[in-house]
Amino acid sequence: MTRRELGVPAAKQLVYIVEDESDIARLVKHHLEAAGFETRCFGSGATVVSEAMKEVPALFILDIMIPGTDGLDLCRQIRQNGTLSRVPIMFLTARANESDRVRGLELGGDDYIVKPFSPRELVARARAVLRRSDQASPPQVLKVGNLEIDSTAMRVRVDGREVATTVREFRLLHYLVRNTGRVFTRDQLLDAVWSETSYVTPRSIDVYIRRIREKIEPQPEQPRYLKTVHGAGYRFEAPR
Repeated sequence: MTRRELGVPAAKQLVYIVEDESDIARLVKHHLEAAGFETRCFGSGATVVSEAMKEVPALFILDIMIPGTDGLDLCRQIRQNGTLSRVPIMFLTARANESDRVRGLELGGDDYIVKPFSPRELVARARAVLRRSDQASPPQVLKVGNLEIDSTAMRVRVDGREVATTVREFRLLHYLVRNTGRVFTRDQLLDAVWSETSYVTPRSIDVYIRRIREKIEPQPEQPRYLKTVHGAGYRFEAPR
């Protein structure tokens, strides 16, 4: 059941906090609720997906190092769930290595915050992620080759079959398709799709392009649509 169906005002967005350190969970909960959010806290990932299926949150905030199912595997479960796949995910973790950040992105994370963290920055970045996911595109369906990109429903179909994408993957693909034939540098794509999120690096674009290729290209290693322009960036190319 949705928040609207339960009679909760739309502005009161629900955030699931998955954090096994009680002091940190309370800190995050306090600042999010002070900012106008509603929260639910989980000390492990065991029941998160089943509870989210009953009441879909607006945002997940996941620690990676939690008992049982870790945060990365929980992210994977969420992204593979048809009902939850487009809900934004933020990682809040002590893992600061670049490889961990990249892994979090590859699995579908929308933001990655390293502990220790600023609670005010956490709230600001949560709001930025939610603004991005809530922004409506002009109603239209773009058709290129065997692809259909429905900007109203935020759906991608390949040969008539729907392909699950994250919000960020969809926005990147939609932006490139709307500008078919134009070459964009990584920095230009960052400005267009991630303008309010400082954690993303040019390498993140490569991660997202690879993930999109795996979903839409018949042969991802020899892309038909998403072309790499060596020394410049990427372009979307309509097949002849």
